[in-house]
Amino acid sequence: MTMQDTIYFDNNATTAVAPEVVDAMLPFLTTLYGNPSSIHHFGGQVMAYVDKAREQLASLLGAAPSEIIFTSCGTESDNAALRSAVFTQPKRTKIVISQIEHPAILNTAKDLERSGVTVAVIPVDEHGRLDMDFAKEEIDENTALVSVMWANNEIGNIFPVRELAEMAHAKGALFHTDAVQAVGKVPINLATDGIDFLSLSGHKLHAPKGVGALYVRRGIRFHPFVIGGHQENGRRAGTENVASLVGLGAAAELAKANMEKENTFVRSLRDTLEQGVVAAIKDVRVNGDVANRLPNTTNISFEYIEGESILMLLDQFGICASSGSACTTGSLEPSHVLRAMALPYTAAHGAIRFSFSRYNTMEEVQFTLEKLPPIIARLREISPYWK
Repeated sequence: MTMQDTIYFDNNATTAVAPEVVDAMLPFLTTLYGNPSSIHHFGGQVMAYVDKAREQLASLLGAAPSEIIFTSCGTESDNAALRSAVFTQPKRTKIVISQIEHPAILNTAKDLERSGVTVAVIPVDEHGRLDMDFAKEEIDENTALVSVMWANNEIGNIFPVRELAEMAHAKGALFHTDAVQAVGKVPINLATDGIDFLSLSGHKLHAPKGVGALYVRRGIRFHPFVIGGHQENGRRAGTENVASLVGLGAAAELAKANMEKENTFVRSLRDTLEQGVVAAIKDVRVNGDVANRLPNTTNISFEYIEGESILMLLDQFGICASSGSACTTGSLEPSHVLRAMALPYTAAHGAIRFSFSRYNTMEEVQFTLEKLPPIIARLREISPYWK
């Protein structure tokens, strides 16, 4: 391992596009460039490849192809689901979300709130676990939609979406899950899971950026978010991004084939790094629900130092990770997820997320375990908080 090599442990931010996906996309960036809505054969032949991609994605999700709407990203899918649920149920004026949703949900909920929708927010405990009693109390006959992510992007927690869907349906409400981080990492079978809407994003499962999908269960009323032409059976207008849709289909097929690897090999990479860090470095804590989380994600707090400083020093060795903190309006604030968990100040600011993929190696993990302890020791020597 040399300093020139890139060690990419930030796969919850984005993933490398799989070589097989690139190969599948190339014809649609070169020779097969026709518009799939064209009457002539040159363009119309392309629609068969869009249909195949829809079938590949539906197979990964345990859904019917007709239940898949292609979108530009997970954020668009989230917006479409929330707004459709409110629009199609005007007599129900409440939505229920969790405290640690992605900003695509949190900010859409705030926007809906400005138009008169009531938003109930399910709190979490110090491990990021949902207060299910609160959820049960808040989901009522006035609720249009419950939206809770399948898995959290920062701490990896997996949430009881099937149970929440049952709670929602018992009150006549719909259920949506932002499954951007879960698809391809954990088994999903929408034929039996009781989910009404599910959002996903291609660039989290080795497809390109700029493509996603929304699952809408058969029979659920849906109001389009993007209005225009006839594409996606009138449910999402705009000329199809064929190359990326084909790439998403290929990535879905690969994800289905590699599901066991995600839950064995990738999990072993995470556990080896996590256990090595805990054994070698004092005053660290693993954040989240360690018994119920994604196989590829660990969020570790290194107390008494800043996460951004750790990342900059890791970057000198080509190691890419991400921080549990974000710079907002010029001042350093912990992420909303860590704040919701009420982590101590000294832990929240030193939180680092390592997220793995099947393209990572044990050699990369061992190299990181060699470089990380001296980095933490160096930063603590100059920290005013280190005891």
